[in-house]
Amino acid sequence: MRILHLLSQRPECTGSGIYLQNIICEAAAAGHENFLVAGIPLNTPPRLSCLDEDHCSYVTFDGGDLPFPVPGMSDVMPYASSRFRDLGAGEIEAYRAAFARLIRQAVETFRPEMIHTHHLWLMSSLARQLLPDLPMVVTCHSTDLRQYLNCPHLRPMVEEPCRAMDLVMALSAHQAEQIAGLYRISEGRIRVVGGGYDDVLFFWGEKEPAPPVHILYAGKLSRAKGVVWLLRALIRLDDPSVHLHLVGSGSGEEAAECEALAGRLAGRVTLHGRQPQEQLAALLRKSHLFVLPSFYEGLPLVLLEALASGCRVMATDLPGCRELLGAGDPDLVKLLPLPPLKGVDTSFPEDEPGLEALLAECLARQVRRIMASPAPDQDAAARLTSPCNWGEVFARVAAVYEEVLPAHGPK
Repeated sequence: MRILHLLSQRPECTGSGIYLQNIICEAAAAGHENFLVAGIPLNTPPRLSCLDEDHCSYVTFDGGDLPFPVPGMSDVMPYASSRFRDLGAGEIEAYRAAFARLIRQAVETFRPEMIHTHHLWLMSSLARQLLPDLPMVVTCHSTDLRQYLNCPHLRPMVEEPCRAMDLVMALSAHQAEQIAGLYRISEGRIRVVGGGYDDVLFFWGEKEPAPPVHILYAGKLSRAKGVVWLLRALIRLDDPSVHLHLVGSGSGEEAAECEALAGRLAGRVTLHGRQPQEQLAALLRKSHLFVLPSFYEGLPLVLLEALASGCRVMATDLPGCRELLGAGDPDLVKLLPLPPLKGVDTSFPEDEPGLEALLAECLARQVRRIMASPAPDQDAAARLTSPCNWGEVFARVAAVYEEVLPAHGPK
């Protein structure tokens, strides 16, 4: 069938974009034809291996269709972006009008049989209003739930149209509970499909003996992702046998703060910037430990990529991390407790020294473990990663498509 995919931000820079690309690739492999509408900065069309240029259409920001930067589903993005909470009423209306024009054009020319939109937020709610009679499903990525909490003034535009989706796809059971509670969508209309990783790209790598112990973080350079916490913990640890690799980028004051702290670890930190998935995979295979010290996550698929590449994993004890990793092999997985948070993804300032001390202590234990045994047990890692390849995830997504289609059949 013909599937129209909708994403309001750049499709090549974030977790939701990677998810989207893999779903499109699997859909194409299953014989479906795909078309994408997304948002990008002016003059920066992405190169997508899963789609030809004539099957993509973009709302252009920052001087194109719209004068402001792409609004991010996270308040700190790995590229120049604006925040939904800062947009005025006129800018929101211009945003909706620009996406409405391209969505209508795509429907007219591509004539989709299924709409798969991403994020329970403004663009998806707009699509449901424009296309009430077409089969439509939406994938939640958790950042949309954060926008819902942070932007109460925009909820009236979002709630009713999102409740009118045929079915909602959640990445985890915890996320499904959040969707039901916030949007008042019945649990019977939510399907947990999970997330995956590319098992061709991310595979086991033999680890070099330590020292040095190579630790890797991949994601946005922001406070919400815990990068400041991680860098301060390494300063406190003061261990010359440890080398940190930061993969990713950020913007504004938070990225500058991360870079300044990294400067205090001169010679012990490498700033790689944003990297393609192939380069991330190569770095993971060379690393001993992957650390994700976030204050907020949905279903962080990078943990699967790290495990599949032979890394031990340390992450905060968030529901999405717990759902992916379970109790885990204690040699393979360490989950760090978080204190109560000030906001959705913000710690209380008085808790920060304790957080740094805890992370430094856990890093020291993992460093000693890696010195003794550079690689964890491969079979233990495979038990966590094997159910999560993209083929299995798309099979669950395709089942949702098939469930929705009969409801829109001939009357």
